[in-house]
Amino acid sequence: MDQYAVVIDNVKKSFGGVHALKNIDLKVKHGTIHAIVGENGAGKSTLMKILSGIYIKDSGTIAINGKEVHFTSPKQSRENNIGIIYQELALSPDLTVAENIFLGDLGFGGLFINWKKMNQKAGRVLSNLGFQIPPTARLGSLSVAYQQMVEIAKSLARDVKILILDEPSAVLSSREIDILFSQLKLLKGQGVTILYISHRLDEIFAIADAITVIKDGETVTDLDPKTCTEEDIISSMVGRKFENLYPAKNSPGEEVILEVRGMSTKSLLNDINLIARKGEIVGLAGLVGSGRTEISRCLFGLDRMSSGKVFKNGKEINIKHPADAMRQGIGLVPENRKEQGAILSRPIRENMTLSSLKRVCYKFGIINYRNEKSFSEKSRQRLAIKLGSIEDPISSLSGGNQQKVVIAKWLNTDCDLLILDEPTRGVDVGAKVEIYNVIHELAKKGYAIIVISSEMIEVISLAHRVYVMSEGSITTELQGPQITEENIMRFAIPKRALA
Repeated sequence: MDQYAVVIDNVKKSFGGVHALKNIDLKVKHGTIHAIVGENGAGKSTLMKILSGIYIKDSGTIAINGKEVHFTSPKQSRENNIGIIYQELALSPDLTVAENIFLGDLGFGGLFINWKKMNQKAGRVLSNLGFQIPPTARLGSLSVAYQQMVEIAKSLARDVKILILDEPSAVLSSREIDILFSQLKLLKGQGVTILYISHRLDEIFAIADAITVIKDGETVTDLDPKTCTEEDIISSMVGRKFENLYPAKNSPGEEVILEVRGMSTKSLLNDINLIARKGEIVGLAGLVGSGRTEISRCLFGLDRMSSGKVFKNGKEINIKHPADAMRQGIGLVPENRKEQGAILSRPIRENMTLSSLKRVCYKFGIINYRNEKSFSEKSRQRLAIKLGSIEDPISSLSGGNQQKVVIAKWLNTDCDLLILDEPTRGVDVGAKVEIYNVIHELAKKGYAIIVISSEMIEVISLAHRVYVMSEGSITTELQGPQITEENIMRFAIPKRALA
């Protein structure tokens, strides 16, 4: 057993009457990158939190480097040289980058903080990651992608021997993912053992030495990425086979629902021109920071245009506030559903009707709970949302079902233009397929849909047309056979980066 850095045998964990982990077995070899895959709610994160000492296992055994351990606190996990990077960033936005990296030991064992030494050491750690991020910069001023790099640097600043990453690439562009992978391979070469959780199967094949599939709190199978296929992983994860992840594209109409002319902002966007037709799925592709989300924010009244015009169904409209956008039939599923798309502590029922309260209220603004429950139940059936009760908080749902609730919120309105910003971020393959089907069904019913996604294959497979962005401008429009990864990257990379 000396060849294994981590050995988990028959580990179980329950929360009340819910069995999060029923029987987990896992063997991870020293100096390898071992992928853990499974649907949302399969138990991946629970297992990682047991390894990091946040949760205490109910039964079973865990051995680290051949020695049985029983963690009751994160401190014990850290003492065994285990580092973990969660999907939700654990950083302090008002502190500097260097302060975040060394937050656990700002004085390096001394009584006073040596700012110069701390900044220099933070700079070296960041440089080794391939990022020139100023150590003295306030963390909150950085993009989410750069904050993720700081989170990784924070873990690497300690002498970790086992590094756990939970969806580390969710907020990174393809170029940044390449840098991350290069660093992880370097760490592997230095003997670091890496447990890698991701829903992106292309990442798994690109980086993993071994794969373990978890379903419903149990280990299903171990796979070799050199010999298995994407279909093997998917069928093991969801218990059934998918002939195709993406539905066949429908034929859009000619009627123009949205037209944007010369949209610019003071901060980034420059002369944006685009259209979206009835029944059409339009993709916005580009690197992180290219301006894709900024377009959605302007169209929904969250950001102000400095110049330009927006036409809806042939009529010029003036959007200064989200309420204006909603009145014009525009809906937005935002990039960060947990902070901007849903109220996690409130019931599913309320989240489904937030944007259409007039439809479920009596004349004097009092909510008709019977109507609200009826609306919610119809939405649940329409989108096949898996839930216990519509009275449960939305936080009780998996990521994929949370996203369906956020989409359902707009289907109860009169919107005919739906903007989806990263619609499948953080959801498993099975839920992705269901969301893809929802998107195509909406397109068939005549919705004009704008999809923003960092997953290139998603844009390529969903969209009828793709606008590629770079540094706040649309660099090209692709359609039909022109929509390829090579073409998107050619026009997405800033010209000075190619020089």
